[in-house]
This record gives sequence, structure tokens and C-alpha cells, in this order.
Amino acid sequence: MLHLSTHPLIRQEVGFLRNRDADATQFRASLRRVSQLLAYEASAHLPLQNASVETPLETTKSKVLAVPVILVPVLRAGLGMVDAFLEILPKARVGHVGLYRDEETLEPVEYYGKYPDELERAAVFVLDPMLATGGSAVAAIRILNERGASDVRLISLVSAPEGVAAVEREFEGIHIHTAALDRGLNDKGYIVPGLGDAGDRIFGTG
Repeated sequence: MLHLSTHPLIRQEVGFLRNRDADATQFRASLRRVSQLLAYEASAHLPLQNASVETPLETTKSKVLAVPVILVPVLRAGLGMVDAFLEILPKARVGHVGLYRDEETLEPVEYYGKYPDELERAAVFVLDPMLATGGSAVAAIRILNERGASDVRLISLVSAPEGVAAVEREFEGIHIHTAALDRGLNDKGYIVPGLGDAGDRIFGTG
């Protein structure tokens, strides 16, 4: 299930992210703002439970999140979204998944994985700025499912229809939150019009 944001501030920031003249500092600042707004939108489904709080005058009812939240950035570009999500969800814990593409099979292979406990009862957000072919996203979600996660949502900045279709084919009913749905992929597998290589632009490499 694709959730394409229509928030005017997100749409504005996507334009800033696309600008090829934006340096790494400007790109990271814009990425942070978009990620915060996506965090608000993507966390709207989180269940609550009753609690109480002491005001300066009396005890009153309140609400707290009923499930733990786990963020799983896909290395390395997903790291650029983590701090923004933690500002909105400060009690979230963070796992990491690193993937590379096997040159012979062309399939994603996990080279690093570190995940908090309670995946099976947590709301899990997979953070990957670019949903292009969908290969990395599918692999990351499959890894999490195999470790017991059942409530997994994918958060991306820019998505291609090919990537969305690949994830939805593999995981029926999965929720994908994205700031932009672009035209498609070019012959090199890059999203067009896109914003270039997110990892390179975040870290000033390439």
C-alpha cells in the first residue's frame, strides 16, 4: 500500500533535494526536514495505551505508545534519515542492515546485520532514501521478517514505480511511505528525474 505524501513542505523540500547544485551540507539539512515530516506521517498508525501523568495540579489520564519502535536504516544512505526519525521517536532503538549485490547472481547479500530484541512485537521502520529496483528493500524486509518482524513499513524519499511494484509483489499489504513517486528507471537503474546517488550526496563522496 503506497502512501505518497502530499504535504506542501515535503513537496517543497523534495525540490531542494533534487537540485544538483546543493552541497552536502544543504542536502543533509533538507533530508533531515523531509525525514522528520515523513516520520510524523508514517507513525500515525502506532497504537496507544492508557497511562497517567502528574500535572502541577492533579493526576490525569494520558497516552503512551503501546509498542516499541525500531528503526532499521539500509546502509549506508539510510543512516542519513536516522537522526531525524529519532527526534520524532526518541525512544526508538536502531538496528542496521548492510547489503551488497552478488556479481554472479545479482542478488542482494547481507554483509552486516545488527538488530534490537523484540522485533516480533515492534513497529519497524526500514529507512532507505531511494526505492529504485526494489532489490535492497525486498532483501531488508525479508531479513527482518525471518527474524520475527511482522509490522514493517518502508520509508523512502524518492521511489520508482518499478521498486514499488517489486516490494508489493513480495509483501502483500505492506505500507510504503514516500515523498515522491518518479517517472521510472534509466538504463543504469537510476531513478529519473531522481536526485542522484543519495549516499554520495549525504556524505560528499563520489
